[in-house]
Amino acid sequence: MAKQFTVEGYDELQHVIKQNAASKLFILFSGSADKASGHSWCPDCVKADPIINNNLRHIPASAIFVHCHVGDRPFWKDPGNIFRKDPQLKLKCVPTLLQYGKPQRLEEEQCADDELVQELFQQ
Repeated sequence: MAKQFTVEGYDELQHVIKQNAASKLFILFSGSADKASGHSWCPDCVKADPIINNNLRHIPASAIFVHCHVGDRPFWKDPGNIFRKDPQLKLKCVPTLLQYGKPQRLEEEQCADDELVQELFQQ
């Protein structure tokens, strides 16, 4: 099974990326958990989580999976937030699942498609 990390925010993500630069990295970006409910403020993220978690077994054992929480809704909606501005990430929406450094990505409802998630993990 691939090594897994959960990070909160851009700085923690960058730390994990730098520490694992030689590895194949898969990153899931989703809305942070709402303190009152304990669930992400993003309904598409809540829907995608079980599908993605079920498919983690398809990630190569030598790879790394990172679940990155992008912050609360107001932070995410700010067009100037760092996740949107980073030239390596170029995030437009959450959830987004990608292999770091590669163009392929799944966005929004695609992240809840079992076959698409499995295909991305097996690339």
